[in-house]
Amino acid sequence: MSQYMLLLYAPEVNEAEQAQRETELPLWQELTESLQEAGLYVASGRLHAVPSATTVRVRGGDAEITDGPFAVTKEILGGYFLLECRDLDEALRQAARVPLARYGSVEVRPVMEMSEFEALYEAAAGQA
Repeated sequence: MSQYMLLLYAPEVNEAEQAQRETELPLWQELTESLQEAGLYVASGRLHAVPSATTVRVRGGDAEITDGPFAVTKEILGGYFLLECRDLDEALRQAARVPLARYGSVEVRPVMEMSEFEALYEAAAGQA
């Protein structure tokens, strides 16, 4: 089994539209419970609104701190699910169940296993 990160993106909306989305919370709870029961659920989280973001970049050895996200996009990253799935196909099936997929998008990306990361590190260290 591999881990897959489901990154949840949706357009920012006004308060009335956000309140409408909040009525879907039982669907989110149902999804989370079914993922837990299936043994796929690892973690999930909802992010605070974009104005709470802070971006850090290091340039020339100096840290630059900027309020807000680095990229200006039509859709914002609003949350995530981390799942343990048999394969990409299973992760994609689960992503299609996310209520937000009806008005936003769910990016599915495999999480690099530590052994893969260590191999990259060793290869880079060998070249240095």
